[in-house]
Amino acid sequence: MRHRNVADLMTPTAVAVQRGTPFKEIARLLDEYGITAVPVVDEANRPIGVVSEADLMRRHTVKDGPSSAEAMMSSPVVVARPSWTAVEAARVMERHRVKRLPVVDAHGQLIGVLSRSDLLQLFLRRDRSIQEEIVEDVVTRILRLSPASLHIDVTEGRVTLSGVLPRKSLAPMFLRLCEDVDGVVEVVDRLTYEDAPRAGEHGTV
Repeated sequence: MRHRNVADLMTPTAVAVQRGTPFKEIARLLDEYGITAVPVVDEANRPIGVVSEADLMRRHTVKDGPSSAEAMMSSPVVVARPSWTAVEAARVMERHRVKRLPVVDAHGQLIGVLSRSDLLQLFLRRDRSIQEEIVEDVVTRILRLSPASLHIDVTEGRVTLSGVLPRKSLAPMFLRLCEDVDGVVEVVDRLTYEDAPRAGEHGTV
């Protein structure tokens, strides 16, 4: 089971500005590319800050002081690594209350930008793709169970599990593995178990 990581989800960098890029040029770039922020990089293409629409509006309102990228940018910049999982990136965004993360390579150079909208792509996976991954990876490869005894229904990312598991003790792992599949928003357990006591049976004392 392979989770898509930051490298899979990020937008490869096409837009970045230098320290001295002026206000109007930054505004033009945001409008032209339909983005809400742009990384500011140094001479080695390492991110040193971010200029957002909010930064431009703040500068336009104050109308005082220099209007270069370096003067307006938010800094220090919070960055992501391409190997991070989507969950790691989302946690960093939440912790620092940012909507996007510049992505840097091992040398600290800018290689992409990850936004909240990029993370949302995980939840836009086709239901059929999610179902196939659960059947092939979770049921068959990891748990080594026969798919014939189970039914996996996926609707809008909501996974409903029914059918018969050989042991009830497998259920927590099965549910957890399904919840970890990219694109799953909820797992509903309607499973039954071969080792469950039948009506009228009692355990030994």
